[in-house]
Amino acid sequence: MSASPNLQSAIYNLQSALGGEVHLWLIDLAAAADNLGALAQTLSPDERARAERLRVPLARERFVAARGALRASLARYAGVAPAALRFRYGPAGKPYLDGPLSDAISFNLAHSDHLALLAVSSGSARVGVDIEIVGDADHEMIASRFFAPAERRALDELPPDQRRDAFYRCWVCKEAFVKARGEGLALALDQFTVDVAPSAPAALLHIDGDPDEAGRWRLAALTPAEGFVAALCLERREQSESTEQMSH
Repeated sequence: MSASPNLQSAIYNLQSALGGEVHLWLIDLAAAADNLGALAQTLSPDERARAERLRVPLARERFVAARGALRASLARYAGVAPAALRFRYGPAGKPYLDGPLSDAISFNLAHSDHLALLAVSSGSARVGVDIEIVGDADHEMIASRFFAPAERRALDELPPDQRRDAFYRCWVCKEAFVKARGEGLALALDQFTVDVAPSAPAALLHIDGDPDEAGRWRLAALTPAEGFVAALCLERREQSESTEQMSH
């Protein structure tokens, strides 16, 4: 199942940061919006209702573009029409494929400004992504409220000209982990620690109350486009689970 020519030009396959286990798709929501009418036709009634509740036209267009592109992308793996896909939602709102595909494909979607990032993984290993446009957020205030003590100390020890980028990398890594777990903020952002050092590979270092949990996850930071930062988090597979690369 392939996307329409207009939509195809809006979806770009990035090299996976964690090898063949995950496919990453960068979606230009502005370009996808050129195909908005066709994308809207693939949405479920509840998705269309959610779109209608968005009063700001740009937010509504980007929601339809993101959900439509999500369906078009997942349909290529599932071998069905985009409109045929059915989703279920976890207690914290994370979407999963419903039915026989629920254990065959894991995915997660994030968006910021005009870009969305989709991760697709084979099997039931949980996956999470986050993407943020790098801006002028008050990173010192946000870090003081939400980051773990070790992360705040690491940021303070960096040269001032490196702190903003390190903050954004830390933020997307934390968000990707939270989204992969699919439990919302049941685990508060300051109750786990990721590596802040810009020169070090992204890593989950510590989780309060569970010293073994950090080793069950893999993190990768990436720059999907100029002015954006993103992170991918993937649950380590059980040895018995297949790690065959996906086709698309």
